[in-house]
Amino acid sequence: MLRWKEQIIILVSVLQDLFFLIPTSQNGKFSYGCASSPGKRSSMEDFYETRIDGVDGEIVGLFGVFDGHGGARAAEYVKQNLFSNLIRHPKLISDTKSAIADAYNHTDSEFLKSENNQNRDAGSTASTAILVGDRLLVANVGDSRAVICRGGNAFAVSRDHKPDQSDERQRIEDAGGFVMWAGTWRVGGVLAVSRAFGDRLLKQYVVADPEIQEEKIDSSLEFLILASDGLWDVVTNEEAVAMVKPIQDPEQAAKRLMQEACQRGSADNITCVVVRFLANQGGSSRTVPA
Repeated sequence: MLRWKEQIIILVSVLQDLFFLIPTSQNGKFSYGCASSPGKRSSMEDFYETRIDGVDGEIVGLFGVFDGHGGARAAEYVKQNLFSNLIRHPKLISDTKSAIADAYNHTDSEFLKSENNQNRDAGSTASTAILVGDRLLVANVGDSRAVICRGGNAFAVSRDHKPDQSDERQRIEDAGGFVMWAGTWRVGGVLAVSRAFGDRLLKQYVVADPEIQEEKIDSSLEFLILASDGLWDVVTNEEAVAMVKPIQDPEQAAKRLMQEACQRGSADNITCVVVRFLANQGGSSRTVPA
């Protein structure tokens, strides 16, 4: 009995640390790791998903960070369904961009159908990366962000969707909505992102159409960071890349980013996924043949 009590005490201690880590996984092309923490928040609305699958003889890597608002329902639903919907899409390999856009919108529609009996609106951002062959496709709605390190330099490969951006504001107003200042710029005076899953009452203006950017995976592409705004509110793209550079283990790199955001006083949940590309590390003992 003493042994069981000791185990329970250890488990409680781990939970009180308020961060959760996933072990690193890898194949011959990339390795990845994740870290996630509620931070200063009493509730956790961030989710993430990592998945390796085989489609038409191709190895497909899928990585995502989902930051919920109005509760965790939307973010959890997107985590559970987005990649499954994408994997089932008949054009995932032949027309990857349209498959991603279809999967985003289908997942959004199905979530909204499931929300019919809910009294409170819930929504979620999504920042996802799909690895197919030598292609990296990053899709984004909301203000989670994807940043790559290429040739030693930081590059954002997604755009934060904020209501005060001129094109986003124009799109919202053309649809009959409005943007106003309420502590920050908000759609309808309510929502601080201009694209998201869910948000049924604002759906006419807050769309789940992703912006998609494609990058070539070659020897100059070192790693990718996906993270919720709990990181990006306090850490710049360049700072994040500089922190990850010397850390070969992507799990430890994700943990480093998360801890730095906590130390800098991030007021939000913090979730980081780091994918390290192994093309220019052929001699590493960490590489497993594909």
